[in-house]
Amino acid sequence: MNRLAAILPASNVLVNVEATSKKRVFEQAGLLFENQHSIARGLVTDNLFARERLGSTGLGHAVAIPHGRIKGLKNPLAAVLRVQQPIPFDAPDDEPVSLLIFLLVPEAATQRHLEILSEIAEMLSDRELREKLKTEADAAAVHKLIHDWEPLKSVA
Repeated sequence: MNRLAAILPASNVLVNVEATSKKRVFEQAGLLFENQHSIARGLVTDNLFARERLGSTGLGHAVAIPHGRIKGLKNPLAAVLRVQQPIPFDAPDDEPVSLLIFLLVPEAATQRHLEILSEIAEMLSDRELREKLKTEADAAAVHKLIHDWEPLKSVA
């Protein structure tokens, strides 16, 4: 199982989310983490925006990986939100974003946090998979695509 699938419950995958801005989609993510995992939505959105101020988490190709460190969180946690209409995100290619993979990590997370981000970036570099994630109509199918994906094995 890949690192993202290990921290992404099926209930944390939403498609057709109504959000017209980065602020609104961060609020939707905050609401999801609050409802599913009892993490205060304000804490989530504040941390996502704090990270975003350092530079956009938009990768290009209409995808972004907003992430933040959460005080008191024991283990990393992810959510996938796909918005109905792409939103401006200051991505390097200036394309608006429609697929967002949110990652929350414990405040002191170091190497594991970077490994998860690296694996998400590797997954999203697969154009065919990325397009399926952006178009699949069913949240359960999106979760399955992520769950079934295998990273390239390093030769270290």
